[in-house]
Amino acid sequence: MKSFTELRKNLTKPAEHLPQVKIAITGDTSTQFLNQAVKAYGIEKGYQYTIYEAPYNQIDLQILTGRSELHQFNPEFTIIFQSPEKLHQKFAATPFHKKSNFYTNQISYIENYCSILSGKNQKVILLNFPERDDGIFGNYANKTPYSFLYQVRKLNTALMDLSQKYKNLFIADFNQIEQQNGTSHVHDSRMYYSADMAIKFDTLPLIAKTITDIISSVKGKIHKCVILDLDNTVWGGIIGEDGVENIKIGETGTGKIYKEFQQWLKQLRERGIILAACSKNDESTAIRPFRDHPDMVLQENDIAVFIANWHNKPDNIRYIKDILNINTDAMIFIDDSPFERDMVKNELPEITVPDMPENPEDFQAHLRSLNLFETASFSPGSKDRTQQYRQEAKREEVRIQYTNEADFLKSLKMQSEAFSFTDFAIPRLAELSQRSNQFNLRTVRYTEARLKEIANDKNFLTRAFRLSDKFGDYGIISMIILECRDDYCFINTWIMSCRVLNRSMEHFVLNDIARIIGHANKTFLKGEYIPTQKNALVKDLYANLGFTFQNEYWWLNVKEFTPKTTYIMHAD
Repeated sequence: MKSFTELRKNLTKPAEHLPQVKIAITGDTSTQFLNQAVKAYGIEKGYQYTIYEAPYNQIDLQILTGRSELHQFNPEFTIIFQSPEKLHQKFAATPFHKKSNFYTNQISYIENYCSILSGKNQKVILLNFPERDDGIFGNYANKTPYSFLYQVRKLNTALMDLSQKYKNLFIADFNQIEQQNGTSHVHDSRMYYSADMAIKFDTLPLIAKTITDIISSVKGKIHKCVILDLDNTVWGGIIGEDGVENIKIGETGTGKIYKEFQQWLKQLRERGIILAACSKNDESTAIRPFRDHPDMVLQENDIAVFIANWHNKPDNIRYIKDILNINTDAMIFIDDSPFERDMVKNELPEITVPDMPENPEDFQAHLRSLNLFETASFSPGSKDRTQQYRQEAKREEVRIQYTNEADFLKSLKMQSEAFSFTDFAIPRLAELSQRSNQFNLRTVRYTEARLKEIANDKNFLTRAFRLSDKFGDYGIISMIILECRDDYCFINTWIMSCRVLNRSMEHFVLNDIARIIGHANKTFLKGEYIPTQKNALVKDLYANLGFTFQNEYWWLNVKEFTPKTTYIMHAD
């Protein structure tokens, strides 16, 4: 991590070419240097932040006043920083008989902020509170609701609960940063009392990174896949030399290191991160521990794509990329060998390749500290993603047997279910909007709260699409949001998972929405393509579907529309 002085040098670099993000920063102490750190770290990670810094200690005035400078600025993200020092001042000034209920009053203020900003479609990034003990009760502070420590812990828990209610609320874990680095690294009494600065210079880059990690995930820049070396990475030893009975995995010694590392990887898989294996070995040898070793935590069905051969790893990673149909910047490559890591870095610069510690006992702690798996959404169905990609690998095996693409698509026996947005589907749809970059015509991201508002707004028509075939269920793979006007509907959002490209799904979707708006007595569909660095895939979509370009938009007369050929049947 760069120091604040080193990071601030980014502010002299040109940033006009970078994607712009509008941010407001408001706090109860001085935020001047936090502003600089956030802006500089944004440049570090490929964003140009346009920042409105609210005047000193004006959180209430800026958020609660309808025509404040903050609301006129209309940011996409509002960062709220309430310092632990000022929080303790409020607690100390609270009458003793009210101290036991202190956290509920504070959460009420914060909920009011979230409600107002949610109504303006702003996302809130709120720094939580370091759990500092003021020494009044000693260890008994953990036992009495009249202690500051007790109240701060309750407040942080209440914030987590509040973030479930307000999906536009994201919590930057300031408390975790202080726990990892120590209060002395975060707080400088002299700076606080002389300049009302609550964050030490050394900590500003860590806060800026945390904020940018959240923004990046909301903007769809997330890691979806971990590609694993096997020997001396997933287990200790070399399977081809030591044999399955002598590699190190188990309950004691070095074997415990690898078993617990596998447990961590298994949790990532359950969260929806795709695991792939990439090993220089014979496949029959490399697969044996997954099938035969009694202490293996990771099983064969946890690995979406298993590649073991003697080709170079960059080429194998390209093959994995093609099967999974995701970009290399959504991948992480983990290998104990510096030589293999350097080769992948040089040939595939977009992939994330952590420099692994020399000692395997440090693998897990090091990877956790990098925060590589930030996400802005999650649905329980994400745990099925590995099975879906294993099914995709089987489809690929079948596809190469056909010389005619239409015959291959017919052989899949595909069926799709189309329906309006439901409460059950909205978590998955929010996740789809956050994760999809390639087939995304306008690249608008949605929280669950915003999708619920749209679903209940009579000015919108919504459609979600599931797809299945003879190999299994893809799940919800596409979403459409239509804004309906006098005689047309504007395609506000059209998103589709890359897993179903080249399946004629776009024809099925267009046929469905053309039928829907025809029944609603609309004449035209109006579309827009907003280019990004990642969605060039769909720049010609509207032209290929028969839309006509006029006055910067694409138009289709649904009264004259002939349904497109598709190999997908409507599910019963």
